[in-house]
Formats: sequence, structure tokens, C-alpha cells
Amino acid sequence: MILSTAANPLDKMEKGALIGASSWLTITQEMINSFGASTLDPDPMHVDPEWAKVHGPFGGTIAFGFLTMSLLTHLLDEALEGAIHRESAKVGYYLNYGFNRLRLVSPVYEGKRVRGVFHFKDRAPDEKGRIIQTVGAAIEIEGEDRPALVADWLSVWVPPEVA
Repeated sequence: MILSTAANPLDKMEKGALIGASSWLTITQEMINSFGASTLDPDPMHVDPEWAKVHGPFGGTIAFGFLTMSLLTHLLDEALEGAIHRESAKVGYYLNYGFNRLRLVSPVYEGKRVRGVFHFKDRAPDEKGRIIQTVGAAIEIEGEDRPALVADWLSVWVPPEVA
């Protein structure tokens, strides 16, 4: 992800601060099927509504856990209200660095709406002059008490002078 200014949008955040929440996104069967096709995973619990209703443990199809994870970037970009753009690496850029912790807490049923809620947790420079940032992420399911996902998500901010 590339920024439109030299400033890292999380640079001034205090630990524990709310970064923001995305709008609600409906998880459709088409999204689930496309994800299954892209990842070569034909699991009928996800891609076959008839099978899932009769034989599956959830009474219908659910989103792949990795589909839920893959929505994090989109949901954070929306929560940041477009502060992240894809222009030129000359102004600095983010790289995904992984997770310190990630749990898939609850299944996301087809037709449910989810949103991302993000808190700033930490930042530390590495030996190359980049900034490792930790964002607390939760993907909430509308109307549910438990989230679909909770994670400590790591990203690397590469400032222009290091790039």
C-alpha cells in the first residue's frame, strides 16, 4: 500500500487509540465461491449451499476463514478513510509483515455483514530503519456478540529515505 504523502498515517497515534471502523460489508455466496475458486479449495461447507444445509455443521455455508482474514486490508483502508493510496513508492509504503496473534473466533455465515475495527498497539524501528507497527484488528459480525476474527497485525512502514 502506498501513501500519497511522506507521512505515515499511523505515525502520531498513541498506543490504544482507535484507528477507526469500516462500514459494514455483506459476505455473499458469490464472494465465497470466488475465493474458493481462486484458492483451489472446493470444500462444500463453503461453496455448496445445498450440501452445507443438509450435511454441514452450521446449517448453511460459511465464509472461508482465510477469506475473512483477506478482508483486513480492505477494511483497514476504509477505516482510514482513504489515507492510504497507491501512488508512488517515493513517498513511503506499507508491507504486510504477518501476525503476532490471530484467532478465527466465530464463523461468518453467508449473507451476514462484517466490519473491521482497528486500534493502534505499538511501533518500533527495525535494524533497517523501517517501522514495525502493530494494529489490533477485530472483524465484527453484525448482530453477534463474538467477532469473526481478532488479531495483532504487523505491518512495515518503509519511509522514502530507506526505500
